[in-house]
Amino acid sequence: MTHDCQDLIRLFEACFASDYNTILVGGAAEPEYVPADAMHPQHRIFFTRDYFRSALHEVAHWCVAGAERRLLADFGYWYAPDGRNTEQQRAFEQVEVKPQALEQLFCEAVGHRFSVSLDNLGGEPTDPIPFQSQVHQQALAYLASGLAERPSRFVNALLAHYRPGQTLRRPQLEAV
Repeated sequence: MTHDCQDLIRLFEACFASDYNTILVGGAAEPEYVPADAMHPQHRIFFTRDYFRSALHEVAHWCVAGAERRLLADFGYWYAPDGRNTEQQRAFEQVEVKPQALEQLFCEAVGHRFSVSLDNLGGEPTDPIPFQSQVHQQALAYLASGLAERPSRFVNALLAHYRPGQTLRRPQLEAV
């Protein structure tokens, strides 16, 4: 099966445009979440270019964000760009565990390879294994406790489209 961003855009719209007034938009130079305003009546999740994984990642951030955060640009999150020092990278990883765990489950639902994103190619090198483990453990915890309404709705739509009749499998810890 082909992994086409246009499918994700359509599936997201079918799941959330009506209930959450939110759409998924590709083609951006950088990912960004922009709440509705006078010029744009819908909340918009922009993902990078036509990158399938960028779309899944940004949807995961939206699924983690609560109602108040969804009224703030980029959900009000702190972000330091590529080139982070070790302390900044740890802070980045701390806020990325839950969204990347959901992204791992989304990847599992569509049959797409998952790997954590450290997003710090020009920064101080860090050991990715502890972060990989945290993301994987959070994904397993989500499965054990049951997904919240929005990620569950999206997973079900992804499964119906990409793997009809199948259920979400337990994700494997990615190989290093």
